[in-house]
Amino acid sequence: MGFPGVWMTESRSLTYRVVPKCACSTIGQILFYSDHGRFFDGDIHDSTEGLHKWSQDGSQDVISETVRARTGVTFTCVRNPYARILSSFFDKIAGIQRNGSRYRGNLVPQLIQKYGIEVGSPEDGFQFDQVKSFRRFLLFARDTIRWRRPMDPDIHWSSMSGHISTFIVNGGHYDQIFFTEKFNDGMKKVLDAADTPVKVDIEEVPRFNESEGHGPKRAHNVSEYFDDLSRHLIWEIYKKDFQLFKYDFDDPDNKMPTGEVDIEEVHAKLGR
Repeated sequence: MGFPGVWMTESRSLTYRVVPKCACSTIGQILFYSDHGRFFDGDIHDSTEGLHKWSQDGSQDVISETVRARTGVTFTCVRNPYARILSSFFDKIAGIQRNGSRYRGNLVPQLIQKYGIEVGSPEDGFQFDQVKSFRRFLLFARDTIRWRRPMDPDIHWSSMSGHISTFIVNGGHYDQIFFTEKFNDGMKKVLDAADTPVKVDIEEVPRFNESEGHGPKRAHNVSEYFDDLSRHLIWEIYKKDFQLFKYDFDDPDNKMPTGEVDIEEVHAKLGR
């Protein structure tokens, strides 16, 4: 199966397992800068040179060789599951994508028809009941993950532990896992441990939020989106994420982790 979702610098100094909706645009740009001394001109997801990606056939052998030799520093980044699924909803379901269309073509019309989701439009300022629509989206997300219907689960709301485990199961090993909520501290530790061709001052790196400005802004506190049923669904979908990555399930408004990630525990529990 190899190492899907892996990006690596051409210098092999940094290997990153992408977890969607966890600062991957900013991290990808940092990888690119650490080799070339400049940021990629555009969305880093669209780059086809200057950064190895498993999705590019010409990169797979060098990524496999580097991962198995444990060359350089290998890492990933995680995010509070409540905030992550909300971000997925506002970006991929309620928002308009960079190409000016809805995400995945007819997905949103299907959700409107089958789940009663409302999303508004740019013309009306994205006016809709955010709480009601999000809770209906959550039912859809659970259906895709648990029963793979009406479609396979999407990478943007699949569990973080699922993304992270594929790397371990196929022979990879993480040196560091850090939190989006403590981004500068975590990214600095990764960079300090790596021998990159170009040094990166993390305090000077802009945030590359490619989904910002293309949809509605969240109108309420995080906790207001999650009633008892919604929290039950969140636990059903993301139980391992809360447990392994030390996030507070009991308080949706507490976005900060409650402890540090135990790397060995992650390998033991996700490598089975």
